[in-house]
Amino acid sequence: MSSSSPKALGFWMCSALVVGNMIGSGVFMLPASLAPYGWNGVLGWIITIAGGLCLAFVFARLSAALPREGGPYAYTQEAFGRTAGFVVAWAYWISLWVGNAAIATGAVSYLSVLVPAIAKTPGLHALVTLALIWGLIGVNCLGARLAGEVQVVTTVLKLLPLAAVLGLSAWLLGRDGAAAVTAPLDTTQLGGPGLVAASALTLWALLGLESATVPADKVKDPARTIPRATLFGAAFTGVVYLLVCSAVVLLSPPDALKASNAPMAEFIGRFWGSGAAMAVAAFAAISAFGALNGWVLLQGEMPYAMARGGVFPAVLAKSSSRGTPVRAHLVSGLFLTVLVAINYAKSMADLFTFIALLATTASLFTYLACALAALKLQRDGLVPGSRLLTVVAILAGLYAVFTLFGAGREAVMWGLVLLVAGLPVHLLMRRTART
Repeated sequence: MSSSSPKALGFWMCSALVVGNMIGSGVFMLPASLAPYGWNGVLGWIITIAGGLCLAFVFARLSAALPREGGPYAYTQEAFGRTAGFVVAWAYWISLWVGNAAIATGAVSYLSVLVPAIAKTPGLHALVTLALIWGLIGVNCLGARLAGEVQVVTTVLKLLPLAAVLGLSAWLLGRDGAAAVTAPLDTTQLGGPGLVAASALTLWALLGLESATVPADKVKDPARTIPRATLFGAAFTGVVYLLVCSAVVLLSPPDALKASNAPMAEFIGRFWGSGAAMAVAAFAAISAFGALNGWVLLQGEMPYAMARGGVFPAVLAKSSSRGTPVRAHLVSGLFLTVLVAINYAKSMADLFTFIALLATTASLFTYLACALAALKLQRDGLVPGSRLLTVVAILAGLYAVFTLFGAGREAVMWGLVLLVAGLPVHLLMRRTART
């Protein structure tokens, strides 16, 4: 987009982008993934929210000092050079389209409550998932403002079922007290590998706290708007997640929760009937739809920013007459399509858990690099120095390392494979730059 293009995103649209990208399929699907961990899931949320707020603070300070398109890629390149910038951009781009597969899977999981044939017909959930993905790619190709307006509407709608869960949980606890809690509190099981694994899973739900930093060239007054939207969105979403997901996990039978494709709908349905469950499923699908819309915006903007910075093929730096990176959207969409297609045989719950961990792993490399970049740029005088930023950036980096261990060997190995796959692209771009 040229510098003369109008700035489409203000504070509320940026806040909706952050909240909408964070509150997507995670809050509706994670109760099933966290069910085996019981109270460790609650502790995992507390650790994740603390780590997420540290990361949000780092991104807020970086975006205030360097309000540039590309977000994490721009910060890392400024701090450590083009090669480091490429590695981070590649990792972040992978996390975007891989994560979109999980979000779309979450949306279709809840649609299967409304249309049971989606879950029962082999391969149908993959086809519906791809139709949803390409529909939203079309919306984003029509312009950032339309995508922003869709984001505001879906963000408001997705809060309604969460309010219903909180209301039901408060009523159950008020009626039955501690007897309403079905997850046993075994202090001997708290901490250890269960806590580390739960912390890695819960981070999936907070991915997106940096969303407002990526389309910085489309934001009004980015140096002021992006930091405010980032901190507000991360804090608001963290509180919602802690209350809602913990309530569903602790007040539901663990065995039933583990196998559920729509855990929140089933939680509501147990007490308020099938009609209420269907309504929650519809809103959950809208929630994931809204999150996917925001993430599709980013999966196009990221390679576009990389191409404009000279680390991706120049063909992806072209934008349409509407100022949207259509070519970058199409390339990201093709990778996303391949990922969904090769995993179509998995159940929706298993597919969601694996892809969520893979996307989280890819994001953690980015988060760690940005925490280190904040320290480097502060030392170089490009970011205003403060003892608070130093402490928080160190904590954010340690949190990223801690969560990488929790993601598990399989997800980390696949994440490293995908990172290494970017090296030929980087070598090709360096050779092109020399000729």
